[in-house]
Amino acid sequence: MATFLQHIGMLALLTLGGCDSTKKEQVVYKDYDLGKPDKFNMPESLFEISGITLNQGNPDTIYAIQDEDGRLYRLGWDEPKQLNAKFSKKGDYEDVTIIRNNVYVLKSNGAIYNFPLTEAVFEEVEQSREMKKILPKGEYEGMFGDEASGNIYILCKNCEQDNSKRSVTGYILEPDKDSAKISETFSIQVDEIKAITGKVERGFRPSGLAKNPVTNDWYIISAVNKLLVVTDNQWKVKEAYTLNGNQFIQPEGIIFDKQGNLYISNEGDDLFSGNILKFKKKSR
Repeated sequence: MATFLQHIGMLALLTLGGCDSTKKEQVVYKDYDLGKPDKFNMPESLFEISGITLNQGNPDTIYAIQDEDGRLYRLGWDEPKQLNAKFSKKGDYEDVTIIRNNVYVLKSNGAIYNFPLTEAVFEEVEQSREMKKILPKGEYEGMFGDEASGNIYILCKNCEQDNSKRSVTGYILEPDKDSAKISETFSIQVDEIKAITGKVERGFRPSGLAKNPVTNDWYIISAVNKLLVVTDNQWKVKEAYTLNGNQFIQPEGIIFDKQGNLYISNEGDDLFSGNILKFKKKSR
């Protein structure tokens, strides 16, 4: 291990947050310098930022939600002023995605709100629909919409049918105008994460997921245990990292732009405001 650390330097220690060293650890580090992000501190209204998304990978506008208010926020990178549209009353909102000009917002209980993206420019959304009882009872935080297929991918954070120290279940939804149906399920095996990071003390409880448009790998974050997990398109774990808690305060949201740059949002705490960290894809 000493030889490896001497080779990549102290920056890798900050990047991997104390993770055991293996050859597999180099893959994400090679593509993204996780120790040197561009940081965008959020305005007070997004102190508890949870989910983030882009429309068709376009980085000009970042769409975000926060835990408590039923509002969709719109921001330009490093622009402190935000605009927002109210789509529902107060609640526990965890993630957001946009597919084919439709916005989908995930509530922690598995309910999904849907409205046209064209309504995001108004102060209040008129066509917001709540879709209930699609997913099994549980706690949900991570959602990703695939523009190509039109499908929505949702990961369970804490569900009765799962043992988070063994596996977590994901659901692929086919949405239509007024509802959605589960077309397929998948699972992520925690033993595959442990084989890379060692002990996962509190189980794997994912808070966000996104597909890398360059590699088609899935990137999954967990605020619990401060983990970043990378799987292939069959959900087999390829890489796993323990993140630096001083930098990743509470990672909740994750998305890529169409160039393959990585964005991770963090809720604020007593010392720091909420933020979005941008990791530029390294050129090879």
